Amino acid sequence: MRFRTALLAGAFALMAGGAVAQTGPTLRVGMAAQDIGRIDPHFAVSTPDRVLVAWLFNGLVRFRPGTIDPAQIEPDLAESWESSPDGKEWTFRLRQGVRFHGNYGELTADDVVFSLRKAANAQTSAFSADFRAMESVEAVDPRTVRIRLRENVPSLLGLLTAYSGGYIVSRRAVEERGTDFTRNPIGTGPFAVDRVTPNQSAELVAHAGYFRGTPQIGRISYRFIPSDASRDLAFQARELDLNYGRSDQTWQNRTRAIPNTIVDVFEPGELAILNLNTSMPPFNDIRIRRALAHAVNRAELVRWRGENVSREGQSLVPRGYLGFTADNGLLPHDPARARALLAEAGHPNGITIRAIHTQLPEMLSAMQVVQQQLRRAGITLDLQVVEHATFHQQVRQNLSPLVYYSAARFPVADIYLSQFWHGRSIVGTPTAVTNFSHCNQADSQIDRARVSTDQEEQKRLWAEAQRILVENVCGVPLFETLLVFARRDNLDYGYELRGSMSLGPLITEGTRLR
Repeated sequence: MRFRTALLAGAFALMAGGAVAQTGPTLRVGMAAQDIGRIDPHFAVSTPDRVLVAWLFNGLVRFRPGTIDPAQIEPDLAESWESSPDGKEWTFRLRQGVRFHGNYGELTADDVVFSLRKAANAQTSAFSADFRAMESVEAVDPRTVRIRLRENVPSLLGLLTAYSGGYIVSRRAVEERGTDFTRNPIGTGPFAVDRVTPNQSAELVAHAGYFRGTPQIGRISYRFIPSDASRDLAFQARELDLNYGRSDQTWQNRTRAIPNTIVDVFEPGELAILNLNTSMPPFNDIRIRRALAHAVNRAELVRWRGENVSREGQSLVPRGYLGFTADNGLLPHDPARARALLAEAGHPNGITIRAIHTQLPEMLSAMQVVQQQLRRAGITLDLQVVEHATFHQQVRQNLSPLVYYSAARFPVADIYLSQFWHGRSIVGTPTAVTNFSHCNQADSQIDRARVSTDQEEQKRLWAEAQRILVENVCGVPLFETLLVFARRDNLDYGYELRGSMSLGPLITEGTRLR
């Protein structure tokens, strides 16, 4: 079905087709979003999209549900794998009988090859830079896939997890649906898209043919409710079973007091950074970048957010990642020094900076606190607030000299450094990812660490890269926010939720509403 017909009616149905579960309760989820963005998993970059696609797709491997520990990566679509002694050739054996949603048949090695090539192509994926080392991927037979690397990578299995570029799609569905696939996708996961009503909800239906068993939840109603107050009221009125929470202490305390409610706080911590575009005014002047860095008060941000749910950002890589270092020369809070630097740069009366920002409530409220901090140091931040999907589009077009971006990635420094701080990832280039700063000064360190087989050498190079990027004030770390969702106590995930790389609870075949 093509969108143009459905859009004339004001809503569009996304065909799940084929065998679907006809029984089971409906899980009602409230998400802080105006609408869905892109649920082609290789373009799903916003939190609302990432949470949803994790219910629709699988990878060759996955993190064990409830964890983000690379040591607990386990089989998913692949039942087994092996690598050559030099780590440059990997062979994966696929499970037999895995079926796609609808009438798209059984998963084969051809779908895996197509998916990984798609993930590695900048025209068809937001995560192509992650796969730069992939020399070839081929189908040995219908159930066997072989990957050859040009060079070693810190964690190939990490790239192939059910996360970001590792998701596997149906080749036939992508080719048949074309651009419609971005909002009408086909995967192998426990749930399939039934229909999406713009600005209202995405309705999912259980995949009866799911290889791990038919889900106990029959449907998911994923409701777009951008207002925190409106979502909270709906949850209190028992109109929602699962609610995207706010990472602040007041919200948690208030929500925990609601009868029969559980508040889950879990990893990873999303690192919020002010990315400064060093290629355009005013941040092509390092004095102004340093002034802004001195104006930020991280301790105050943590007190505002809540010490149980946040922690100070200490580098341009999140805390706890393999390769993180706090020994990097991060500039301290010093408003007087900020004003002096502005005056030195020709702005004795302060400076006004226009920035595009999302209306997503949690990100907007955080930016408004930063806005107040900057004002104390003579920096007026003129916020141009737009819808979240529009924000993602515009910041990738160099329309904002300052970009507030909050993200979590696979917990190895290489991926964060490569996506946010490497020259290949500069927005507006053919290999763009999320380098909004246009910094490339640490490319050599990032590249050498990526191919090193000596972990101590890798750590040294990653630390050196962070020191270079901090010295150049490519970005200013703010705080790390743990993830928060509230649920009714009759919602049992089927596992203990300690972490989720999809940024939300995984709804699996074992999840149930008691």
